[in-house]
Amino acid sequence: MSETTRTTEPAAGLAPGAADGDPSDFAVQIRDQVESFIVAVTEVARGDEPDSAIPYLLLEVSQLLLAGGRLGAHEDVLPDERYEPDLGPEGDVDELRERLAGLLDPVDVYSEVFDPYEPRKAPVACRISDDLADVVTDLRHGMAHYREGRIAEALWWWQFSYFSNWGSTASACLRALQSLVAHVRLNQPLAELDGLDTDQDIAEDALEEEAGQVMAEEIAHPLGLRDTR
Repeated sequence: MSETTRTTEPAAGLAPGAADGDPSDFAVQIRDQVESFIVAVTEVARGDEPDSAIPYLLLEVSQLLLAGGRLGAHEDVLPDERYEPDLGPEGDVDELRERLAGLLDPVDVYSEVFDPYEPRKAPVACRISDDLADVVTDLRHGMAHYREGRIAEALWWWQFSYFSNWGSTASACLRALQSLVAHVRLNQPLAELDGLDTDQDIAEDALEEEAGQVMAEEIAHPLGLRDTR
């Protein structure tokens, strides 16, 4: 990704970076968590221990989101340059994606609502394998900057992409993984999964209408909104 324009002024109201101690220590800690996640997901995708893949992924995604939470609470990271230096072509994650899809079949597909504050968005089918591969792509991008010595650039990218992509993606993936582990531990068989397909169109009109009505009824009062009907 090249010539990405960034804001150069920090947003108000965010927690000060001093809360995490020395900024260099903060960068090392985030780097370590990012690298640990990339290595762990790559190892899981090898398929050597398929029986422990889902709980292990649950642990790794949970730990990564701790790093994301720290990036989210940290003050805006300011990069050294207005435009992001060109890193060249992105690394290919197709093999990783395919290995994970094969390993997680038939529980790879799950349903998710992208933004819980948008009442007219229908649930969509997603794949854990796609989520993990997309998160790894974002994290590797920042890691490439880090290894080139552009520490502020790496932190800026990890923070920006946490808000814009990998944070919500990893959060949705975590919920799916937690649900799978819960079904097993609570001895609750999964419902029939054949009807859930990422290539299948959902009847959005009916879902949007129902979602909008439920959203209006359930959150209008606690948010201080007036009933406009």
